[in-house]
Amino acid sequence: MDRSSKNRLTEKLLPRFPGSSLFDRIARAVCLAGCLPRKELYETWEVARRVHRHFRGGRVVDLACGHGLLAQVLLILDPSRPGALAVDRAIPINAAKLGAALADVWPRLADGVRFSEGEIDAVELLASDVVVSAHACGELTDRILDRAVSVGARVAVLPCCHDLGVADLGGLEGWMDGPLAVDVVRASRLRERGYRIRTLQIPADITPQNRLLLGEPCSPAAPS
Repeated sequence: MDRSSKNRLTEKLLPRFPGSSLFDRIARAVCLAGCLPRKELYETWEVARRVHRHFRGGRVVDLACGHGLLAQVLLILDPSRPGALAVDRAIPINAAKLGAALADVWPRLADGVRFSEGEIDAVELLASDVVVSAHACGELTDRILDRAVSVGARVAVLPCCHDLGVADLGGLEGWMDGPLAVDVVRASRLRERGYRIRTLQIPADITPQNRLLLGEPCSPAAPS
């Protein structure tokens, strides 16, 4: 199966996910919802697994959330989290359909995930939050990093759509390609602001924009 396909997962693809693994169970719910691109399922799963491995506990705040799958998968992976907030300027109509399909299997999601339409700058964040975003376009990734750092929250971003005309390349474009230079500068800035960073990758066969940046304060707040 082409994991980078933008074709929707539908009930016809249920036989592709026959197992009892957590991923297969999530995939079957996504197929029943019938509204999510295949790429988004695999991308979200790979990001969520890595975030879960390093950041336990705390409310999930999924900024530029789209359908909110990342927030919901992180709650499934870690039931100790108090809940999740999924924020986007415009929540897709089918987000409710996807949420209902997942809540049929994991009922806690029905009350555990709150969707909110609005600007990310208006979101009230806590130091104990885990701020996440998968493919927030261009400078939106920088705004999300700034919001997390402003309260000392843990943060994980999968950048995309680097706008080299306005982004800070740090003078590194002579040594490396532009998008990589932008992400290196982002990682360096997190370190300068008192964060421990981890630079990871999700499989490139899902997306070539596969660099995952994780940061947590050197003196983190206790997860709530």
